[in-house]
Amino acid sequence: MQEPFSPGATASVELIVTEVDTAQAIGSGDVPVLGTPRILALAEAATVVAVARQLPDDATTVGVRIELDHRAATPVGRTVVARARLTKVDGRRLIFAISVTEGDSTVAEGRVERLVVDRQRFIGRAGRSS
Repeated sequence: MQEPFSPGATASVELIVTEVDTAQAIGSGDVPVLGTPRILALAEAATVVAVARQLPDDATTVGVRIELDHRAATPVGRTVVARARLTKVDGRRLIFAISVTEGDSTVAEGRVERLVVDRQRFIGRAGRSS
């Protein structure tokens, strides 16, 4: 697989927090604020968008490692923005710096590592494991 990636690719994804995004709804806590798993999913979505146009048609990326510091609570109705920046390419490994903000406040930040894989081969292997 050719190396179509170079550090510096960026993307952002926005979310208006609703009841279904809360820790209560997700089951990761009992408070009605943006849940950590939802922050993680939003950050991963930004990493996917950051490299989507550079991926060969037969390839995709899968998440393999996450480091996330959830620093502030975000109530329902607020808007958060997840930003991802590709910081390192190591063969098939793509490493992103991520941040999630609400206005000028940092809600979360961390690092996401994704692996470039052949889509059909990956799906085939996943179907064989049990």
